[in-house]
Amino acid sequence: MTPGVMRCFGRGGSSSSVRDPLQEDTRADQASEEQQMGGAVLVELFASQGCATSPEAELLLSMLGRGDFLLEVPIVVLAYHVDYWDHLGWKDPFGSSMGTVRQKAYVEALKLDTLYTPMVVVQGRAQCMGTEKHEIISAVQSAYRFAAPAFQVSFLRLTPDSLRVGLKGTLRTKVDSKGLDIMVALYETGLVTDCTKGENRGRVLSNDFVVRRLEKLCTVKDFSAKKAVTGGINFSLWDGFNSSKCGVVVFLQNSSLHVFGLQRFELPDNLI
Repeated sequence: MTPGVMRCFGRGGSSSSVRDPLQEDTRADQASEEQQMGGAVLVELFASQGCATSPEAELLLSMLGRGDFLLEVPIVVLAYHVDYWDHLGWKDPFGSSMGTVRQKAYVEALKLDTLYTPMVVVQGRAQCMGTEKHEIISAVQSAYRFAAPAFQVSFLRLTPDSLRVGLKGTLRTKVDSKGLDIMVALYETGLVTDCTKGENRGRVLSNDFVVRRLEKLCTVKDFSAKKAVTGGINFSLWDGFNSSKCGVVVFLQNSSLHVFGLQRFELPDNLI
């Protein structure tokens, strides 16, 4: 997929696809009891400050992540800023190839025709337009929910430019031979940008839950739900890093990018 076939959609250009995970090879043995435990639903946004309709989606997902819609379903939002808009007048300060690569993987996994922004993916299984509030909420409310992992987390500022995130705990999910990846995202919220060029020229843009780093802790196979996992990731930090504005999300996904549980941690304010 190349930047030449990207699209920026607003209202009226929506498309969606939803799959029933109960009819799929879920790669994890989930009991009805775990469904009743009501783990959080992961909502991922792919957007760009260079796209005229992305700010509307950013606002909607910020409200969703803060719980403004008072839904009974717990929600965790992660926003990836893609970089394929950067040559069209405004270089997104938070855009990266990381976000583009992850979106391309979803385009392939969900059998879509093209990249577009703003795009929302729910639990790795359903996608819809990032400006379509009712479609997003419907996808969240109908999403299959998994028990959250039971990790304990530690944070250590190794140097001014690096942060170690240590994890120890159980997945609470039985994993078969096909395996699951344990992913760790470091995000930042409360970002404000004065956009002086491009489609959003003259606007002050607000961004929350922006993924600044994404790493794989490990892959587990033939793993019991109660077996302990221990490990850590060293994240490189950016200029202006402020721990009070950041958090970490740990989530489990299979090779099709389907999510099987997640856990969120806020960084301590005094992390120095």
